[in-house]
Amino acid sequence: MSGPSVSAPQRFRGEHLGLPEHGPGSIATFGTRFGALIIDCVASGLVAALFVAGRHADNVADRLPGSWSLIPLAVVYVLGLSLGGQTLGMHLLGLRVVRLDGQRILPIPAAVRTILLFVLIPAVVVDKDGRGLHDRVTNTAVVRV
Repeated sequence: MSGPSVSAPQRFRGEHLGLPEHGPGSIATFGTRFGALIIDCVASGLVAALFVAGRHADNVADRLPGSWSLIPLAVVYVLGLSLGGQTLGMHLLGLRVVRLDGQRILPIPAAVRTILLFVLIPAVVVDKDGRGLHDRVTNTAVVRV
């Protein structure tokens, strides 16, 4: 009589997902993913600033885009992931979001992933493969191009 099967220990992030250890298609590091997010946030802030720049205010803080920058960020994420699997920041840093079943990312899952990313907690709670909750919910992974 044999006992329950035990899977082999994971040697690298993404191994159980069928992804390579290094090179194109391998799981992106947290630092690179975070860098792409920062680029996207700055770009979205600059776009939002174009719309609030004309406001007259006594101090600089009142002229900053604030939460308005979330609108272009959401648009960039949903459209970028739906159309090409990447945002500006991901493109610049050589990353892409892929569905693990090989299909393209549809707008609704892209929107769900974006909303969960905005909550931030799902993005920092990662599994053994380095995927955040927003990736697990949408069956996606951020990989190197």
